[in-house]
Amino acid sequence: MRKPNLSSTKHTKVLAPAKDLATLEAELAEKENSLEGNLEDTVLCLSDYLSAVDMVIKQTFNHRVWVKAEIRNLSSKGGHYYFELAEKDDDGKVIASCRGNLWRFKAVRVLAKFERATGMPLDRDLTVLLKVSAGFHAQYGFSLTIEDIDPSYTLGDLARQYAEMVDRLAGEGLLHLNQQLPTPFDIEHVLVIAPEKAAGLGDFQADANRLASTGACHFHYHNATFQGNHAPAEIRQAIISAQQQFQDIYQRLPDLLVIIRGGGAVGDLAYLNDYELAALVAEQPIPVWVGIGHERDKVILDEVAHTSFDTPSKVIAAISAHLAQLVAQTLQYQMQIKQAAQRQLNTAMQQTSRQLSQIQSQTIGQLTALQKDSAYAWRSIQQSANRQVKQAARQASELHTQTQSSVYQQLSLASTYSKSHQKTMMQSAQQQLIQAQRNSEHLRDIVLLHRPSRVLKQGYSILTDEKDKRILTSSNQLYPEQTIHIALKDGKAKAQIIDIKMNKKPTESTEVSTYS
Repeated sequence: MRKPNLSSTKHTKVLAPAKDLATLEAELAEKENSLEGNLEDTVLCLSDYLSAVDMVIKQTFNHRVWVKAEIRNLSSKGGHYYFELAEKDDDGKVIASCRGNLWRFKAVRVLAKFERATGMPLDRDLTVLLKVSAGFHAQYGFSLTIEDIDPSYTLGDLARQYAEMVDRLAGEGLLHLNQQLPTPFDIEHVLVIAPEKAAGLGDFQADANRLASTGACHFHYHNATFQGNHAPAEIRQAIISAQQQFQDIYQRLPDLLVIIRGGGAVGDLAYLNDYELAALVAEQPIPVWVGIGHERDKVILDEVAHTSFDTPSKVIAAISAHLAQLVAQTLQYQMQIKQAAQRQLNTAMQQTSRQLSQIQSQTIGQLTALQKDSAYAWRSIQQSANRQVKQAARQASELHTQTQSSVYQQLSLASTYSKSHQKTMMQSAQQQLIQAQRNSEHLRDIVLLHRPSRVLKQGYSILTDEKDKRILTSSNQLYPEQTIHIALKDGKAKAQIIDIKMNKKPTESTEVSTYS
């Protein structure tokens, strides 16, 4: 579908109604007043009343008018088309809605004319100009009978929406955001978003597979639907999931994101004019190349992408050309480096030869002098070593005598300290044993004082749950009609909770009824 031109869109045709609204309201009020007196005390069945409503609508709205509405839903059965029409305010809130019917004997002509003019099929979410007449049925209610559809109005509305989308993207700084990214130096990994089994995808893969077989580039394919109202959401999800999957595997961003369609009806391009999809593409951190498969028409993705191509084949051709240019440039750099290295190698060889001759002549003289110095140094080292060995032997003997004397003294002190410490430890252990025995006897007395049988004899009781397994100690564990067990000093009783009173004080009051 070629991008609509607002300036060339013809003016909308709107037929003037046979009577203005004020006249119709006056006539209805007059009829209502005349009928009100006659029917005030009359009881009608529903079918008669709705038949009267049908008659009033047919007599009052027996002419056809042009109505602007949005298609909220569209279905067909037996060649007939059924519409759900609506009008929305500036906030997108529905302020009017009704059903519409396009009957089979007119549907073929009307829809064919619409598709020829717009290049796209009639579908939901389109704003259309309909030629309608009012109708009412006692069983099915009010509806509009569609006589004709003006395609020029829809073209103008699509062009308006496209222009508003471009202005919004420009105002938010998104229109040229992705285009400001530099072209990657090396294209190694490419994410490809395309409809499954599309003809354009096959053409792209034919060249991409040959390129991938060389190891120069790797392509990662993800599928999405490119037509229908759900196409923008699927493409957005495919872009997000593809990026996340690549990030999880390679721990980095890909070099390029490619969105291609290829083939398909021209009208399907309208589904790609979606603001959310365009904003997501514009905000990508990597360059986005698109090849939607058109030559003259543009979609909003062409406006925000880093680079736009007519077909998927041209996208893969551009990638191949970029890599070929990179290889050629690399080979050129390699040749230049090789030539510079050869020149430097020749110069280094000449300098090395001269330096080698100088080093040889200098080395001979230095070796002679070093031999003399080495002999003198060897004799000096031997004499010094002999003196140091004798001195070390004397020092070792003295150190041995001192060490023996020190060890004997430390052993004597350690023995004395050990005996004293042993005596202290024995006294401390005896005191701790006596204290532990006293503590044990005290704890035994406490345990005996608090044993259950003694507590029960003092007038206390023990509450347990219905299964007599868990002891209940708080009113929070109780609830009305709960069965509990009460243990007394001389037996047990079964009780049922009637009421529970929670007190702020530590003491809580609980009323129970008992039965054995």
